[in-house]
Amino acid sequence: MTQDITSRTGPVIELGPGTGVFTAKLLERGVRPEDLTLVEYGANFARHLETRFPRARVLRMDAARVGDIKFRNEASVGAAISGLPLLSMPDHKVIAILDGAFAHLKPGGAFYQFTYGPRCPVARPILEGLGLSATHIGRTMLNVPPAAVYRIVRHPARAPRDRTVATVTP
Repeated sequence: MTQDITSRTGPVIELGPGTGVFTAKLLERGVRPEDLTLVEYGANFARHLETRFPRARVLRMDAARVGDIKFRNEASVGAAISGLPLLSMPDHKVIAILDGAFAHLKPGGAFYQFTYGPRCPVARPILEGLGLSATHIGRTMLNVPPAAVYRIVRHPARAPRDRTVATVTP
C-alpha cells in the first residue's frame, strides 16, 4: 500500500486510517508527521490517532468531504491512500471521495486503494467519468481474505477539476 510513497512524495492524505497501520508505515518510509492529513470518521479512532500520531493532522469527518479540506499550498499533495470500503458505498459517495482527493493532488499524484474485492473497487464508468485509470499494483496473501492494492491516476490529457462524471446504473 505504501511502497510507492517516500519522503519526496510530499504531503499525504490518508482516508479511513483506523488504528494507523498504514500511517505508521508511511512514517517508516520517511513521510514527515506534519505532512500527514488523516481523515477519520469514527470518534474513537480519531482520538486514538491524535494520541498515537500527535504531529499529524487528524480530521474527524466523512471522507466524502475531503475536497473541503484546506491546505497551505493547494494542489501540493503527492498521494492519497484509502482503506475505505468503496465497494459498499453508493456511487455518489465514491465520486465525491475521488473528485475531492484529486482536487488536492499535484500533477502526477496518485490515489492508492486497498481492497478485499477481486477487482478494482471503483466502477469503470466512474473512473472514465472522472478521467482516471486504475492499475493493480500489488496483492498480499498474508491477509485473510487476500487483499489487493490499486493505484488510481488522472489521465494526463484530462484537465484538473473537470466534473463531467458518468452515472452508474445498477
